[in-house]
Amino acid sequence: MWLLDPLTITIIFILAAGVVGAFVRGRRRDKCLKDFADYQVTLLEPSGKRIWGRMRVEATGLELVYPSKHADADGHIEGSFILYKNEFANLLALLRFHDDMTEGQRRRREADLKRTYHPGPVRRLRRRTMNVFRTIRDSVAEVLNVLLSHAQRRSLGGGILVGQDKYVSQIKDELIASVGTSYEPLLERHIGHVVVVEIVTDNTVREYPGVLKEYTAEFLELMDVKYDVGDGTPKKADIIIPRRCAAVRHMGE
Repeated sequence: MWLLDPLTITIIFILAAGVVGAFVRGRRRDKCLKDFADYQVTLLEPSGKRIWGRMRVEATGLELVYPSKHADADGHIEGSFILYKNEFANLLALLRFHDDMTEGQRRRREADLKRTYHPGPVRRLRRRTMNVFRTIRDSVAEVLNVLLSHAQRRSLGGGILVGQDKYVSQIKDELIASVGTSYEPLLERHIGHVVVVEIVTDNTVREYPGVLKEYTAEFLELMDVKYDVGDGTPKKADIIIPRRCAAVRHMGE
């Protein structure tokens, strides 16, 4: 029986880990965050600090690019603010205020709202179909993860995989991370309808009605929300809120 030498096996697993990682990371951008990409966005921190800029979204986090570079209190020149995925706990909300948009962005957003609000049977069927495919994709990722674990325990597979634990674990971690559809039947039926979201911060409960655009494992996205950032004048905005401090609490229509 022809066997590969350990060096060749190691090279194969390095390549496999790289290919799997690149594929998964390229598709892992949060669906809610992607909707705000390239818009002017206000980031709110729990401390009350606000950061404003054009948002870029990657699988590992987000970046707000300032309209112009400026010097901070220490005299450092800064052109953007980067928030890594593991720092999302420092995020209270992302706001896309309507009056911050260009005319082209307003038209694009209005078209998006029109498609979202009270979706017809064709759009609902398309969403149901996509949810089925996402569920299948997640199941396949879980099956592959189980097969890799099983191969390590088998005598033949274990022999082949000797010394490759690092790369096998890397592939398994990437596959597990890709399972993030978070299909929620209670929320799914309210997509495209007005709901009331409850946000809890510092033992204070606030409610905001808006059109439920999307949800993921980490975020809720609402359109047409009136949000007061502290100056006493609510402004029309679209909002993304972490699910750790927010929940859809009521139907709004």
